[in-house]
Amino acid sequence: MTSIEAPELLREAGLRVTRPRVAVLDALERTPHADTATVIDAARTLVPDVSHQAVYDTLAALTQVGIVRRIQPHGHAARYERRVGDNHHHVVCRGCGDIADVDCATGEAPCLVPSSDHGFVIDEAEVIFWGTCPSCTA
Repeated sequence: MTSIEAPELLREAGLRVTRPRVAVLDALERTPHADTATVIDAARTLVPDVSHQAVYDTLAALTQVGIVRRIQPHGHAARYERRVGDNHHHVVCRGCGDIADVDCATGEAPCLVPSSDHGFVIDEAEVIFWGTCPSCTA
């Protein structure tokens, strides 16, 4: 995503275009699966004076409108990514906490059919695979 595309994306979602929002979107394009501290550092390369609170508020707003996805594997800090709407999953390293995308096994959403939907209309399945990454294995 370029800085030209970010304002259009924000407007389409009904959000005002602000420098912190554009900087956070840029940061997430450059650093997928980033925790908040990483997003703050990356956003400050574009907007040096962006506050912690502005980044937190921006991440909340972007997540609420579906531009950003928040993931939080058990025992880890929340992470954010721009890849949304395709029902992909994640693999998490038990050693270092590294996260990678895993495409849905069947290629359609949802890729898992629950034994009972309890009357819910299912539109997403969240799966986290756990293991040890190549760096930690070595």
